[in-house]
Amino acid sequence: MSGHPRAAAAVALCFGAIVFDGYDLIIYGSAVPALLQYEPWGLTPAQAGAIGSYALLGMFVGAIAAGTLTDLVGRRRLFIASLAWFSLMMALVAAAPDPTTLGLFRFLAGLGFGGIPPTAIALVVEVAPAARKHLVNGLMLCGFPVGGVVASLLAIALLEPAGFRALFAIGALPLITLVPLAVWLLPESPSFSGRTRTQRGELARLLRGRSSIATLLFVVANFCGFLLVFGLNTWLPQLMRGAGYELGSALAFLLVLNVGAIAGGIGGSALADGVGSRWVATALFAAAVAALALIAVPLPTVVLHLLVFVAGAATTGNQIVVYGYVAAHYPPTNRATALGLSSGIGRLGAVTGPALGGALVAAGIGLAGNVGVFAIVAVAGALACALVPRPAATGAMADTPATARTTS
Repeated sequence: MSGHPRAAAAVALCFGAIVFDGYDLIIYGSAVPALLQYEPWGLTPAQAGAIGSYALLGMFVGAIAAGTLTDLVGRRRLFIASLAWFSLMMALVAAAPDPTTLGLFRFLAGLGFGGIPPTAIALVVEVAPAARKHLVNGLMLCGFPVGGVVASLLAIALLEPAGFRALFAIGALPLITLVPLAVWLLPESPSFSGRTRTQRGELARLLRGRSSIATLLFVVANFCGFLLVFGLNTWLPQLMRGAGYELGSALAFLLVLNVGAIAGGIGGSALADGVGSRWVATALFAAAVAALALIAVPLPTVVLHLLVFVAGAATTGNQIVVYGYVAAHYPPTNRATALGLSSGIGRLGAVTGPALGGALVAAGIGLAGNVGVFAIVAVAGALACALVPRPAATGAMADTPATARTTS
């Protein structure tokens, strides 16, 4: 990649970090049934949903801060700092003595969670081959649903015998594995040159003219995407339990959701290199509407699993495509800033999703009511992606079929 063997190391390390980023976020949803049954704490669904949102609120702050700082101090430094920070916080999450402390450490961990994607994407899109930037970026970001699959499998195997604390503790492993490797092997972004003097102008450029329209629509698309991703990943097991499934079967739906996300992320990113990410992202949001609407219909279990697979591809998988869409739209000089700004503000959807899901579960409106609300959100996401104006600035990754590209 880009003629340098360390570029492959950069992609591998970013992938590993995204795996743990996904694991640490999604493991909470896997642990919710056990948390609700943990008598010393006596949590209600609404309280569990609020705690689930604390990490995502931290991500909101962390993504915006990292997106701006990474273009000032470098992708490498912010990436390593974010990775070390969230790993340390997850160790403290595992030892939390009460719900208040659990929520606090989840919020602090979220600061690190939010810093990983903008820095990782900015690194990877610069070292990937020009004609395969979407695919390489998509493969790297598929670490998130891979982390979700790992979280689901470990929850099925360990939640009842070992408890939720053991699952949270696994999220601290990067501190003794990936962080030392990143310090040793991770290169700095080729385009980074300490743009301290120009950074304010780059941020302002995102908020002027056509760029302001694109930035706003990307915020809306990210808001909708993150609401779907974290709303479903947090509450799907509990929703399926409410529909009559045992704990193991309910967790299996979360596993299927994240397997679908991997397929959607890889397939959607590969397709985006051929036809452009605008139409792939729009089509996947539309597919989410259909899949979520049908999940509410009484169907055989095998068909329901297929629909959940499609929902995973069209929500978490599509969020990977949306990340690539944003990266393709902006030039390297403000790419990380744009990613941090749009995904950071958009992460308010990640905060809203679990809280909304908890409120809907507490309201007792059932599976149909819950997925119906999520389907409406997917409609808004499709419209936002379709309406983004084409970039006028040079240096952006061309969001056109690969055969038509002459530059990266």
